[in-house]
Amino acid sequence: MSILRTEQRNEKSMHFSEMSSEEMARLVICANYEAVEAVERASEQIARAVDAIAVSFENGGHLIYVGAGTSGRLGVMDAAECPPTFGVSYDMVRGIIAGGEERMFRAGENEEDKYEGGVQAIRESGVGALDVVVGISAAGGASYVIGAMEEAKARGAVTVGLSSNPDTAVLRAADIPIFTDTGAEVLTGSTRLKAGTAQKIVLNTLTTCAMAKTGKVYENMMINLSPSNQKLRLRVIRITKEILGCTEEEAIERLEQNGWNIRRAVE
Repeated sequence: MSILRTEQRNEKSMHFSEMSSEEMARLVICANYEAVEAVERASEQIARAVDAIAVSFENGGHLIYVGAGTSGRLGVMDAAECPPTFGVSYDMVRGIIAGGEERMFRAGENEEDKYEGGVQAIRESGVGALDVVVGISAAGGASYVIGAMEEAKARGAVTVGLSSNPDTAVLRAADIPIFTDTGAEVLTGSTRLKAGTAQKIVLNTLTTCAMAKTGKVYENMMINLSPSNQKLRLRVIRITKEILGCTEEEAIERLEQNGWNIRRAVE
């Protein structure tokens, strides 16, 4: 049986435990360049997914990430960051992690093997034909993720698969497969490293680009930003000031008149 690329030993780190701290650090850090390059090679497939997500958003659909372990945590994290960044509801982008919320903080490695768990999660989420479901699995064979994707497809949703191994079950289950060829990890089989870095980049790209394509961004500024703390309040003022070409005092006045809504303040 052939060994998955993400499970192979990395020749550069064969003597990792014997290296100095600086040598270790440099090796782990530099390995992430390979993750960036892997994502760049997948840009065409990522763009296809962005377009599908944008169409979903424009028609009232949702984006749902599904993963186990690190993959699930990254999906939940990207989903949680969308409301404060783009001013959307918490329902619009959602993350599902195998085993439920507890697995965000405490690993449960057997959860990824539960095919029916993935099926049930999609049913409980009410996924429909307007939605996009992104299945995330570095190795590409997580039964939970496959179950979720197959149930989502049966319900008419567009499915996207993200894996760091070629021709995996997750990619085969997807309408839009995204293969990030990150190769062997510095620590053999630890896909929270390069593969996880690649996943984070892809997920950030999907939401950032889809939100921009659906009017949640003005030029390169967060037009729907909510001033929920002092840092964000100052950012809202700067953005308003930049768009209107006015003074800080004038920006604050316009914002106060419009409920601190940037979009209304600059219209």
